[in-house]
Parts: sequence; structure tokens; C-alpha cells
Amino acid sequence: MTYLMGIDNGGTMTKAALFDVEGREIAVAAENTPLITPRPGYYERDMTLLWQTNAACIREVIRKAGVSPRAIAGVGCTGHGKGLYAWGKDGRPACPGIASTDRRAAAVVSRWLRDGTAHKASRFTLQSALACQPAALLAWLKEQQPEVYASIRWVLACKDYIRFRLTGEARAERTDYSGSGLMNLQTQAFDRSLLELYQIGEMYDCLPALCRSDEYGGGVSREAAGETGLAEGTPVCGGMFDIDACAVAMDVMQPERLCTITGTWSINEYPSFTPVQTGLSTRNSLFCLPGLYLVEESSPTSAGNLDWFIRCFMQEERRQGIAYKAADAMVGTLPAEESPVLFLPYLYGSHSGEASAVFAGLSSEHGKAHMLRAVYEGVAYSHWYHIEKLLRHREAPLAIRMAGGAARSPVWVQMFADVMDSPIEVVSAKELGALGAAMAAAVCAGVYGDYRQAAAAMVHLVDTVPPDPRRTDIYRKKYARYREWMTKMEDMQHGGESEAEGV
Repeated sequence: MTYLMGIDNGGTMTKAALFDVEGREIAVAAENTPLITPRPGYYERDMTLLWQTNAACIREVIRKAGVSPRAIAGVGCTGHGKGLYAWGKDGRPACPGIASTDRRAAAVVSRWLRDGTAHKASRFTLQSALACQPAALLAWLKEQQPEVYASIRWVLACKDYIRFRLTGEARAERTDYSGSGLMNLQTQAFDRSLLELYQIGEMYDCLPALCRSDEYGGGVSREAAGETGLAEGTPVCGGMFDIDACAVAMDVMQPERLCTITGTWSINEYPSFTPVQTGLSTRNSLFCLPGLYLVEESSPTSAGNLDWFIRCFMQEERRQGIAYKAADAMVGTLPAEESPVLFLPYLYGSHSGEASAVFAGLSSEHGKAHMLRAVYEGVAYSHWYHIEKLLRHREAPLAIRMAGGAARSPVWVQMFADVMDSPIEVVSAKELGALGAAMAAAVCAGVYGDYRQAAAAMVHLVDTVPPDPRRTDIYRKKYARYREWMTKMEDMQHGGESEAEGV
């Protein structure tokens, strides 16, 4: 038997999963990857601990699967985009890893917006600037921690750091770095003049050589083999940005398809032969299939908000291991029309700026179920807000494919269908990011000739949930109230300007 391994480092978890060549999950191992918050808006990771957690998950999944490491034909890595994982000239992490929810560089981006730097850069990047992008974080480090900045040898994305630890070879995989603010998407290469716009031109020499997602990125080193249990020399492919991995694992590889991914971030995307150039929040990155861009609308406003609610208010259910089922049950038994409470899912950031999370419409007659339903609805509304923007540039799809934590909740999937007035398609794989990474490994190892062949064999659709027109009408009225509150909160932040109004 031949097996393929996918390693997924998301916003809160590290996972390693083993699949056969038909996409069946053989085993999975997962561990929390704790975030360090030394100050408000700072979200960091201990990079040494992160690697040790990855190694432990790899060892555990091999043990659980009971397979010979030699039977693993290839390994692929995926992970959250944005953030910064800087490797030092001394052979150690240059500083703590910075996660994609970090907002320390917000003032840098505000200055770039005021002085025109962001607009000039967008001609290269085809993106708006974000505080969590490596470009802004490197500029922040240069200003605030120059000694750290000067010590950097390699500028790495999260999954590229893990591949580096597996192989000892530094590579910059195209899909991740195309969303970093550091790449010229017109030429699809790094561009020193772009970095000089940000006044970080010296970082050009710290950018590793670019590679494709299905390209050989090195073999597992002897040291990493000892730490992980993988066979020395096992091929490790370039891997991909997690939004690409989920799209591949859902077979969203044609421009007529669209998917929504519910994790820490609300990710909403589709492949396109041409980038979208609007100057607003729609972003372009390079898709893993040659010749295609990935057009994306996103914000840190998704299912991570439920994790917060459960952590804070459902400790007993957590202790019993039934928190998510209990949440589904409470939401499912409370009709939408009987819950006027609204929630803006801004715990980790908003659609634009620094607006805060809000429960609106609470009174003494409301309880946990009303608040939970508001969280579920608020996340669904956030995704619909982004998809509405995407539909300005294309026709509505026949169905929307859905992944992430919310896709495991039948109540939430039905809510998404009703809010979006669209059938929602769900695929069989639970660990979509890891599956997408394993599919890249399959192409790299020659198991399949390309991603479309891999998808034909490894992706399986299991359910299509149609919308209920009656509930769609209810949600559209509630969504209008959500937009009103969204505008109010973001106007408070922007002093009257709100992206919700298209500004």
C-alpha cells in the first residue's frame, strides 16, 4: 500500500493526517498550538515548540496508522497564510512566530494608506495592505526591534518553516508568498523595488527561492527523521497556503466554482484566469494550478468566535467532551425568528479596521441559546458579506462548497444554505487542509499526473444541503440589521468612513 501525509498548521491546531491514494483518511493526530499574547493585538508562537508539536503529531499519526514509514510516498505541508516565521542567521528562530491574527503593525499600514505607499504597492501585489502580512510585520520589526530585523536570514511562512525543519532547505512556495505583500503578482516573482517601497529593500536577500506547490522541496533530513519517525529522504513537496489546500481538497479548481472556509478566518474564494482589481478588500493570490489566480474575500471573523464562546461559557460541556454537540442542539431548537440577538464576530478583528465584537439586542429574557444562535448567525452573515462582494465580479455558482469547523455542524451548514440562498455542498474529508497538502504530495511523488487527476480519485462529495426559502427571508431581514450594526461599529473606528458602504 502507498500512503500520503498532509501536515496542517492552522490558527489554533497542528494536525498530521495519513491518507491512502483514494483520499481515505487512515489516521490523524492533532495538538493545540498555544498562542502567546504578550500585549493586546500581539499573537505569537514559540517556533521551537511549534516544530516539536509537529514532530509529535507526525510520530503519533504513524503509530496510530500502524504503517511502515517507507510506505509513505510523500509529505505535503499547509498552514495559515500571512504572519511571519523568521529564521535567524544563528540557526535559530529570530523571534517568536507571528500568527495571522496579529495586529501590531496596524499603525504601519495606516501610514502606508495615508502616504500613498499602499496604493503604489497594490500595483505590484494586486492586494490591499494588511497588518498581518509579512511586508508590514517586517517594516514594524525594522522600526521597533531593529536588532531582530538585522538578525533575520530567512523570511518564512508558517508551512514553509515546517518544511524547512523537515528538510533543512529554505524554499518560498508561490501560493503563500503571493499573499504576503512581498511578491509582484504581475511578474509572479519577488521584486526588490516593491520591498524598497516599504523601505525594507534589504529583506530581498532573505527571501528563499520560489517553488511550486507540487515541486520537490527536499527530502526528510536525518535529523528530522529521528524526530518525526519519517524515513530519511522521504520527498517533501512545496505544499500550499491553506486556502489553496482546502480548495484543492474540495475540487474547487474551475472558475465556475466557489467555496467558503470556516476557520479562524472567514475565507471565501474562487479560481479565476484574471485577477480582480477593485482597490477594495478583494485580494488576489496565485493559485496552485498554473495560469489561475485565487480571488479571495476574507477577515478574521469566522468559527474561531464559537471556540471563544465555548471556552468562556461552556466549561462543563467542554469537560464532558460534548460542547459542539450541545451548542448545535441549543441553536437547532431555537427558531431564527424567535431570537432577535445579533453578534458581530469581531473578536479577532473586523472586516476593516479594529472594530470590536458586539452582542446587540440582549435583554434579561435571553440566555445562552440566544447568544449561541447569534454567534452562529453572525459568522454566517460575515461569510455572506464577503461572498456578496465576490459576486460583483462573477456569476453566482450553482452551489457553494463549504469546509472548516462549521462544515461539521449540520445546523450551521443548513444556516449557511439559508443565509446564502444557495445549496451547500460538503465533501467527505474531515481534514481538508491536510488532504489538500497530501494531494500536492501525491502529484510531487508521481502518484497522479496533476491536481485534477488527484481530485478525481481523492475527493468525494457526500451531501448537498438546499436552502429553505422561508428561512432565507427571515435571515435577509436579520442580515440587514447586522449590516446596520456593522456600519455603526466600523464608523466609530473610521470616523464616519466604512468599507461596508463601499468606501
